[in-house]
Amino acid sequence: MRLLRLLGDARAWLRFRPETPLIPALSRSLRAESVSQDVVLFRYHRPRFFRLLGLFCGAQVGFWAYLAHFGFTELRDTREKSSGQQQDGQKRNLGSPLWRAGFTFSCLTVGGLIMAAGLLFSRRSVSAVTLHRGGEKVTLVTAGVFGLGSSFTVPLRHISSMAHRSEVPAMIPLKVKGRPLYFLLDKQGQVSNAKLFDLTVGAYRKL
Repeated sequence: MRLLRLLGDARAWLRFRPETPLIPALSRSLRAESVSQDVVLFRYHRPRFFRLLGLFCGAQVGFWAYLAHFGFTELRDTREKSSGQQQDGQKRNLGSPLWRAGFTFSCLTVGGLIMAAGLLFSRRSVSAVTLHRGGEKVTLVTAGVFGLGSSFTVPLRHISSMAHRSEVPAMIPLKVKGRPLYFLLDKQGQVSNAKLFDLTVGAYRKL
């Protein structure tokens, strides 16, 4: 009888105190106990690939810059200077100021877009994810320019996985609060602790 009375008191206390943060507190304590040291959840290092990517982007920028310089300096205006001679309407004057400026601008635009795409992909490709002791902070290491690498640390609550790793064919997109665009985790990389990854970095959060 005394046991039943105690159970009844506990139920009444929980019913009239719905705001008690019992479950969140237990969740935080379990997570802190389960992560007793730093854990590398994801690793995929490809320094050679990103060095080659940087060299390719640099070569493309040089090539398109040369074409832009060539078009701006070497294309000549072929219009007839004689006022009595009719110009052939079928021939295009590639040396006119309009065509020359358009060609130069197009070359510079293509070179700039290739360089920007290479740099953006390098800075958004994640090579390692480390969950720190206690499970409150995460360090992301990106490939960086020419594979040199760069890292930053953010609270776990500021990271949200936009898709489960089993639902995407190639890349796992991560959203980091306060940073534009997504960070990409290649599925060819190694996930050391799949269950912990899904509960922490791989979980969806409303940022």
